Amino acid sequence: MTLTKVVDQASILQGDRSKLKDLLRLRLTECGWNVEVRLLCRELVKEEGGNINVDKIVQTVTPKARNLVPDSVKKELLQKIKNILQEQMTDI
Repeated sequence: MTLTKVVDQASILQGDRSKLKDLLRLRLTECGWNVEVRLLCRELVKEEGGNINVDKIVQTVTPKARNLVPDSVKKELLQKIKNILQEQMTDI
């Protein structure tokens, strides 16, 4: 994919970015992902004895949190993005 095409697709998605973020938040809340990530953060703080900064928490928890996102949520979001791009391409 050329850089121009990537930029075009990114600009096309700008209008729908908010809708996609809202959908992602909803699905993650529905599956309990938020609770699991919160527990990971609490465990890390407890392990470190409370002497930890936010940057370290984010750095440590982010890879684990990404792995906890269910495949069904990833697939749904990817399908929505594909649909948006296809709709935009037919409008051009």
